[in-house]
Amino acid sequence: MKLIQAILTTLVLTAPAWAQEAANTSIATGAEQATKVRSPEVLPDKRVTFRLVAPKASEVKLVGNWSGGRNVAMAKDASGHWTVTTAALQPELWAYTFSVDGVRMLDPNNYNVVRDGVGFMNTLLVLDEATSVFQAKAVPHGTVTTAWVPSTELKTSRRAFVYTPPGYEAGNTRYPVLYLLHGSGGDEAAWPDMGIANIIMDNLIASGKARPMIVVMPNAYANEYASLDLAGPRKAGPPGVGSGGTGPTTDSNIQAIVGDLIPYVEKNFRALPGRDNRALAGLSMGSGISANVGFKRLDVFASVGLMSAGNFRKSATSPGGVAWLEAINPEFKTDPAGTNKKLKLLFMSCGTEDPRVDGMTQATKDLQARGFGVTYKTYPGEHEWKVWRHSLSDMAQVLFK
Repeated sequence: MKLIQAILTTLVLTAPAWAQEAANTSIATGAEQATKVRSPEVLPDKRVTFRLVAPKASEVKLVGNWSGGRNVAMAKDASGHWTVTTAALQPELWAYTFSVDGVRMLDPNNYNVVRDGVGFMNTLLVLDEATSVFQAKAVPHGTVTTAWVPSTELKTSRRAFVYTPPGYEAGNTRYPVLYLLHGSGGDEAAWPDMGIANIIMDNLIASGKARPMIVVMPNAYANEYASLDLAGPRKAGPPGVGSGGTGPTTDSNIQAIVGDLIPYVEKNFRALPGRDNRALAGLSMGSGISANVGFKRLDVFASVGLMSAGNFRKSATSPGGVAWLEAINPEFKTDPAGTNKKLKLLFMSCGTEDPRVDGMTQATKDLQARGFGVTYKTYPGEHEWKVWRHSLSDMAQVLFK
């Protein structure tokens, strides 16, 4: 037994060395590297320099998610330091990795690491006034806690993250609640991690731009316990009306959100009851769920947010345009004035380079022609987090007002 334990210990301790050799690199680590290498370095003119120590590597590339940032060759000096300086980057929260002899790796000098689905990457923030809401500041901070919500359908608990505003623990105030859904391929960690929802809310509340609120970020797949590492593979069910194609039925989503999640939150957190104090919003797939649940249950929600919704385009699972909303709730056609009166906020947003933008823009015009008050925002970008972070920031400032 001792011999087996010794072998296992040796394997665990040497595994990182194998991975490093596979990448044909020699990377300095720990305090030694921290004293030698600064990466990334945001320069005063908003150019960014990236550095990596890899003496044995033959090719290193920077792989960033900004325009012109994919597969940028880095230059190697005589000491084995690889460097590249970008053109000036638009102020934004960007993500990147390195490719070292074809092997993807994180920047060992940058402790800002996020997970998006099954992908890990580093982040850097290029600051200006528009992106200051993304920077953690010396302001009162809220708390993100883990909640395990009993599921009627799965007969077990499902994980959600819950943001409570600054001062929650020490007070007795009750707050309105935003239920915030991720997109396809994501999980309940998407909004706290990639969306930095807690930082955005802290800054907006501190500046008086947003009303203090609870933000509940569940796993949007009604048939999944939690993120993939905890839940195993998803079990697809038949789609609901414009649900995105492969998720659980609309009835399953209604049960998961209205039947399970809301009662749990209102029992275990100081949430204000009533439809006027509830909002449901989501991005991409989450927008489809938000529409199917929120518009069917306007007795439960008074505010709905649709970010980068694909269902306004005609497809096998959606009739497209305003007809999609009519299929969910016929009162969008038969009683537009009454339906509009029920909606305290209908927020819609999309990236200007997202193929979904034309459908959302036309749907907004059609809804406005029917007398609906739609708050519609577009942002530079594609179907990506830089659009959704700004969407959350803008939506939060008009919620529950």
